Amino acid sequence: MVIYKQNPMRLLMYRGFASMKETIKLVEVGPRDGLQNEKTIIPTHTKIALVNKLTNAGLDHIEVSSFVNPKWVPQLADALQVFQQIQRNPNTKYSALVPNTKGMLRAIKARPDEVAIFAAASETFSKRNINCSIDESLKRFDEVLKLAKHYQIPVRGYISCVLGCPYEKSISPDAVARVTSQLWERGCYEISLGDTIGVGTPESMDRLLSVLLNRVGVCPREAVAVHCHETSGKALENISVALDRYGVRVVDSAVGGLGGCPYAGPGAPGNVSTEAVLTHLTSKGYTFSAPINTVEIFNIGSWIRSELSRLTFNH
Repeated sequence: MVIYKQNPMRLLMYRGFASMKETIKLVEVGPRDGLQNEKTIIPTHTKIALVNKLTNAGLDHIEVSSFVNPKWVPQLADALQVFQQIQRNPNTKYSALVPNTKGMLRAIKARPDEVAIFAAASETFSKRNINCSIDESLKRFDEVLKLAKHYQIPVRGYISCVLGCPYEKSISPDAVARVTSQLWERGCYEISLGDTIGVGTPESMDRLLSVLLNRVGVCPREAVAVHCHETSGKALENISVALDRYGVRVVDSAVGGLGGCPYAGPGAPGNVSTEAVLTHLTSKGYTFSAPINTVEIFNIGSWIRSELSRLTFNH
C-alpha cells in the first residue's frame, strides 16, 4: 500500500541538497543510536547536556532519542523529558526514532522536527529484532506515516543489514533495493542504509549503490544516506565510495564513536565517529551543510566517553 508518493515537503527537502554539489549533510546519531545499548542507565541531565553541546558545536541534524517501549530499551525511557528540556536551535533538526503507532503518538508530544522508522533487508533479522516479516513491518509503518503526514512531520527511513546480516550473512542488493523502494513510495524523504554488523567493504558498497542508484524507480540519489560501522575498520573507505563515486551527500555518525556492535562481541567498534568523518571529509575538500566546530566535537567526544566510563566504574 502506497500512502503518498508526491509529498511536496519531501521533494523540497531532498531537492535542496541536490543543488549543493560538495556539501555534506551530517546526521549525528550518538544521543540515540550511540547510547541505547549502554548497560548503565545514563542520567537524563547527561543526555540533555550531550544534545546541547552538539547543538552549540554547530551540528544541524541530531537524533535525540527513541520512543520505543521502555521495557525493551530502558536506556531511552526518558525520551520525552530529554526533548522537553533540551535547548533547541531553530536551525537544528531534532529527530526521534519511532517503532510503531504507539511510539509515534508519544513522540508527537515531544514535538520532534523529524521522526525515523526502522526496517531491515534481512527477513531473519527482522523477525528476530521486531518479531515480524519485512512486509509486515512495512505495513505497520503505514499508520505512522499517516500520522506524520497529518502533523507535517518529515519521516526518515533506516534499513538494517544492507551489507551483511548476523544470521543470513550475505544480503543481496536486490533485497535492499526492494525495501528502499517501499520506504520511498510510502513517503520517507530520506533512507539511511545501515551496515549493521560492520562487514561492508568498498567493493560491497559499490555493488549495493550501483543497483540502488542505477535502477529506475528505487529512489533518488539525494534521498540516500549511509550509516557505516567501524567494526571491520572500513567505514571511512565505504563512505568515500558512496560520496566520491555515487554522489551520496548524507552521512550518519556518532560523536566519540558511541554505540558498539552487539553482534561482534564486547568492546567491538560500532558507529563511525563524527570526529573521524569530519576530519576525513574535510581533508577530501568536502564542506558541510552547517559550520561545525571540529575542535569542540573532539572535546564533546572525550567528555561523553569520560562520563560513560565514570558511570560504569561507579555502578
